[in-house]
Amino acid sequence: MTGPLAGIRVIELGGIGPSPYCGMLLADLGADVIRIERASQPRQTAIPSSPHFRNRRSIALNLRTDEGKEIVLRLLKKADACTEGFRPGVAERMGIGPDDALKANPKLVYGRMTGWGQEGPLAMAAGHDINYVALSGALHAIGPTGGQPVPPMNALGDFAGGGLFLAFGLLAAILHARQSGEGQVVDMAMIDGVASLISSFTYYRDIGMFPDDGPGTSQLGGAAHYYGVYETADGKFISIGSLEPQFYAELIKRAGLDEVTFAAAGFAPGSEDRSKWPKLRQALAEVFSSRTRDEWCAILEGTDVCFAPVLGLSEVGQHSHHLARSTYVDVGGEIQNAPAPRFSRTPADNPRPAPPAGCDTRAVLQELGIDETEIDRLREAGVIT
Repeated sequence: MTGPLAGIRVIELGGIGPSPYCGMLLADLGADVIRIERASQPRQTAIPSSPHFRNRRSIALNLRTDEGKEIVLRLLKKADACTEGFRPGVAERMGIGPDDALKANPKLVYGRMTGWGQEGPLAMAAGHDINYVALSGALHAIGPTGGQPVPPMNALGDFAGGGLFLAFGLLAAILHARQSGEGQVVDMAMIDGVASLISSFTYYRDIGMFPDDGPGTSQLGGAAHYYGVYETADGKFISIGSLEPQFYAELIKRAGLDEVTFAAAGFAPGSEDRSKWPKLRQALAEVFSSRTRDEWCAILEGTDVCFAPVLGLSEVGQHSHHLARSTYVDVGGEIQNAPAPRFSRTPADNPRPAPPAGCDTRAVLQELGIDETEIDRLREAGVIT
């Protein structure tokens, strides 16, 4: 693998959701990520070829055996970091918790991924993305005006607030370890990550610029007529984000709107008349419903209106902008996202498909100095598969 993280090794203790997403981010940029599957419980995913499992090497160990745990600790001795997504205390009971790991490798960065964190009254409770987004305050503001909150799939909590932040934390701690020789534990709770993601809205609320009145009541949450989604004549949707006065003026001009009516909204910063927004939103809805999505694309796309069509996942790969940037690439016959971000001096390779669970067990154990006879014995004993 090439990329800016070439030379970094990460041991990923098998899991689903944000932990493998973190592994994908690191592996895409060149890190050698070795995923440990449970020999007694193969990969827990309905889609083995998911992009979140790509670019890995995979081994299968029975972590309930002493020999399986010893192999994990031997792997950690040669690693820069590891990740686990168990409930608090589980890794400790397995004998591969932070104390055991850092004893084996004092320079190791031990990444822990949970929803609620390692301590607190909810630490031991089960949860999912929707719960973490709810408790963080983000869900309360997402949804249609006057409606109930709408879950933003599981992108905000699991992947942005969880996996992405864990990858960031691991890299920060690896830098520190290389400078100081000291490893440490990175405690990544999804509620912490989401709280960070919405920090600007928390600030705006505190200074009176962000209403805390539920879905669709804020400027960026659906209340403002110039920032939202509109249905077109063919039942599809477009988005506009004409936040600044010059972009709003461009919208009025290119959409053929009544300049007197729309300019009278008092758009000058600090003097907007919010009482007019519902009426103006209805007027915009009527205008946008008069043409198809493609017709509006021909008029508005590529202009300073701040416009984009609302595309379905089956459409995104064929959009001209994605094609020009190769946002999506072929990975073993499947179309998946390209690695991000992009680097001028150390570009990442095209991703490799997710490997079959345990396919690299023998090769990885050989790297540890375990000979063929011992590997065969471990397989017969059920320590590896």
